[in-house]
Amino acid sequence: MTPHLLSVSDLEVQYRRPGQLPTRAVAGVSLDVQAGEVVGLVGESGCGKSTLARAVCGLTAPTAGGIVFDGTPVGPLRVRRREPALTRIQMVFQDPYGSLNPRRRVGAQIADGIRIAALRGDIPVPESTDGPVEHFLTRVGLPASAAQRFPHEFSGGQRQRIAIARALAARPSLLVGDEPISALDASAQAQVASLMRSLAVESGAGLLFISHDLSVVRLIADRIAVMYLGRIVETGTTAEVWDNPRHPYTQALLAAIPQPDGAGRLPTELPGDVPDPAAPPSGCRFHPRCPRAFDGCDREDPRLNADGVACRLYA
Repeated sequence: MTPHLLSVSDLEVQYRRPGQLPTRAVAGVSLDVQAGEVVGLVGESGCGKSTLARAVCGLTAPTAGGIVFDGTPVGPLRVRRREPALTRIQMVFQDPYGSLNPRRRVGAQIADGIRIAALRGDIPVPESTDGPVEHFLTRVGLPASAAQRFPHEFSGGQRQRIAIARALAARPSLLVGDEPISALDASAQAQVASLMRSLAVESGAGLLFISHDLSVVRLIADRIAVMYLGRIVETGTTAEVWDNPRHPYTQALLAAIPQPDGAGRLPTELPGDVPDPAAPPSGCRFHPRCPRAFDGCDREDPRLNADGVACRLYA
């Protein structure tokens, strides 16, 4: 069996705040991504998706568990330069303006990724980065002249395309998108998501795409993992999760998607909010909001079974 490109095993990430209870943002997550595969990670805001993404990229230190990328353990970033093999993990952040340096021209920022790939030995050291920079701008649908402009001269969707070009320039084996479309208008969201999929698959890289929007993830993902309050509650192929959602939380997420069927039906609202991860409910973490909860759900904490669902309904 082919080893996983990314393997996350029983990962926990805990934040400590003076005078307050520790917050377990990620509470025992196992996840894998294969080369050339797109995995969508979905869930409401506050469920730990971004913390998991930051841990995968080394931006947040895990409290327990392990992350292995292409046979190399992933540790948190330190003051010293990162191990070259781990620079093959590249991230596209949620805010395309905040992730780009406003004082540097777009071409100079994309050239940084090209130099990283050259230092790693994946490509020859280029005599000039002008040609490669133009190549990556063209790949994301921007003109070569964009290299001489500054980030503030572009729209939000264009800035996110620049961020994708910068990440691709480093020749990643794994691309992580942390809510990369949530700051964009509706007309640009599907375009940017589809672009990330096509470019990742074309290059043979794996893509971990994080979003709260199941309808967009459905368009691009091969597999879906549904996360709630620090844990994966359901996983499966996109067709399985979309056509036959089993966990009540997954069913609620799908019911909240507007349906353009002409019937005028409003989406079904999931009552309540995600609980405080510093004080999660006893038993099943979803049971206070679950319409199908029954006796014992407040005492027994289910984990993912062999069929990829963590719910006592399928015990």
